[in-house]
Amino acid sequence: MWLIHSSIGRKLVMSISGIVLLLFLLFHLSMNVAAVFSAEAYNTICSLLGANWYAVGATVALAGIIAIHFLYAIMITLQNRKARGKDRYAVNARPKGVDWASQNMFVIGLVIVGFMLLHLSQFWYKMMFAELLGHHEVTLCDGTTTVHPQDGAAFIRYYFRHLWVVIAYLIWYVALWFHLTHGVWSAVQTLGWSNQVWLKRWKLAGNVVATLIFLGFAFVTLFFYAKSLCGESCC
Repeated sequence: MWLIHSSIGRKLVMSISGIVLLLFLLFHLSMNVAAVFSAEAYNTICSLLGANWYAVGATVALAGIIAIHFLYAIMITLQNRKARGKDRYAVNARPKGVDWASQNMFVIGLVIVGFMLLHLSQFWYKMMFAELLGHHEVTLCDGTTTVHPQDGAAFIRYYFRHLWVVIAYLIWYVALWFHLTHGVWSAVQTLGWSNQVWLKRWKLAGNVVATLIFLGFAFVTLFFYAKSLCGESCC
């Protein structure tokens, strides 16, 4: 099948799956920003995205897209290594016009996947998955705090009051920024929506989108950490 064996086919799958994941990131960001302004609004969204058939179906589809994106990243990386042969062992300066992120996309991707597992263990596993198992309460890491699986605002308040969690998430956001600054314009170029004039514009658009996503997620994380430091006086 050419989508698997062809270089163009692999890049096409990577591009399409990447754009879908980008749209999900923007949706996720809008959810998180809502939590800053209204815990009730955020929890309403969480209830809509709980153990409902459409939310579970979307989650399975999203997991499949992530798996496809990661597997194709492995195939493309191995393909590029094979094409370079022994040259990959040589220490060379980065070619002009090639950004750092483009040369380290797979490593950046590994960092993103690693922190994504942390995120899933803290939120999805104790929210949707717990609800699917029929749990009406889950116990958090301190062993004493219990939260309803649909009380997403409580999960955010709990986890983002810990400095190590905040630092870990900020590292994750930085990795996302590097991944997106290259991934957005590269995906568009693969789909053929670019030329010499538009390439620079798409690179600029990619940087803007990546920066907005980074700043948005970082703002939410730091907002709840700062709020935990000053307690009720911040309300």
